[in-house]
Amino acid sequence: MEECLNRSCPCLRALWERIFKSEKKNDGLEGKSSNVDERIADSDLDLEERYKTLPSEESSVYVALWAFEARDKDELSFNTGDRFRIVRREGDWWVAAKLDASGRVLATGVVPHNFLERAESVTLQPWFFGKMNRIDCLSHLLTGQNKAGAFLVRVSETDNVGHVLSVKVKNKAKHFKIYQSENEFYVEKTCSFASILDLVQHYQSHPLASVDKLGKPCVKRKPKQQDLSRTTVDMWELPKEDFTLENKLGNGYFADVYRGKWKNQTQVAIKILKNNDTLNQKTFHMEVEVLKQLRHNHLISLFAICTSSTPYYIITEYMEKGNLLDLLRSPEGNALDLEILTNMAYQVADGMTYLEDHNSIHRDLAARNVLVGEGYVCKVADFGLARIIKEPFYMSNDLKIPFKWTALEALELGIFSNKSDVWSFGILLYEIYSYGAIPYSGINNKGVLKEIKSGYRLPAPPKCPSFIYEIMQSCWSEQPEDRPAFKWLKSELNECINRVT
Repeated sequence: MEECLNRSCPCLRALWERIFKSEKKNDGLEGKSSNVDERIADSDLDLEERYKTLPSEESSVYVALWAFEARDKDELSFNTGDRFRIVRREGDWWVAAKLDASGRVLATGVVPHNFLERAESVTLQPWFFGKMNRIDCLSHLLTGQNKAGAFLVRVSETDNVGHVLSVKVKNKAKHFKIYQSENEFYVEKTCSFASILDLVQHYQSHPLASVDKLGKPCVKRKPKQQDLSRTTVDMWELPKEDFTLENKLGNGYFADVYRGKWKNQTQVAIKILKNNDTLNQKTFHMEVEVLKQLRHNHLISLFAICTSSTPYYIITEYMEKGNLLDLLRSPEGNALDLEILTNMAYQVADGMTYLEDHNSIHRDLAARNVLVGEGYVCKVADFGLARIIKEPFYMSNDLKIPFKWTALEALELGIFSNKSDVWSFGILLYEIYSYGAIPYSGINNKGVLKEIKSGYRLPAPPKCPSFIYEIMQSCWSEQPEDRPAFKWLKSELNECINRVT
């Protein structure tokens, strides 16, 4: 059977080897997987996790999935398709030797590891994305590069689901389970094929359910780097002259935000702080050093600061679609379906779970402080007000509190904790499923406090599923200890994604 499958579907050779040889070579596989660099962040494991049948580390050849232009003298520029052998792994930046067709070394330098993938694990078909969950699938399919009909085949992370054909339809996604019966593959029982390749080729010229036909393979989303360059991982105090200000994105009580560029190459967001005289530079640097270490796929990356002169700059990654609140209120946001809304809520919960695990609190979690990129990737921003805490809470006398998003104990006693962030997350869920409605509309701050103390809670937004509203209500429990943890919220929302489709 193994030989038959290899002949009929060579594009899945790596997957077949995993299926048929896992029992025979289980000990060997475990040994190889343990060699993967433990320093790679959880948010960057997606490429490594797709393929479990890996060759030895020493002999592996890697292929560039995207082009890269060097920013520092020790970095190496390369084009899509260039081949490499890894010399040394150093966190997110690896030392690699670029090879020619015969395997001769052309140049050696530092490269971003998530731009590369093992040559041995790259399947023959551009539409095969390996192991991927629905959240990552949506973020790939829904980018502007993909037109209606764009598709991919993935191996679901859900047990017993197997292969899934996911297709972009307008600004949504449809998912079709690919069933396997002995040597046949099918989506519809009336039409079976000898291989997944045959199945895909058929639906590229024939309709599939409500889909006219499959279009072009999904474009793989180019990953964003978590640093400007290798040198800024540790040396993140940079001169202002390196940055160019472009258009203004917004303003707030603490800062104005601009789009800009670093060295006329890398797009960034530049936050120019107000009231610099009140900042203690030493304390500020200590806070930034802590924030620089908070690295997660659903948290905005802090790149650098400029504090040699006032006003101070804070440099972060740039997100194309702006803040979540403005997006939800736009025509584009109004057209988003429940699956995408729930997917975005999950991403925020994922980022907040990371903060919770690292004993960090936000204090101002709201849709206005979540930024959105291509493919509706969401990242929690403005957690610069957060504090790293050893106790489960801390006290604050700050009167600049967003009343309508703040928990009762924080409003009355100034006690902030991860549980007060959970309350705010419930309000954020209300914003998401109401497409940006103002919570407690028409009620002033004093009235909000009175209503909350009397037991009043926001009603369910129109068309909000009952199981989502139950999650909101759990976030608004009066006693902090009765509210769920972000880890539980993340798990529940992941389950909800399958229920809203």
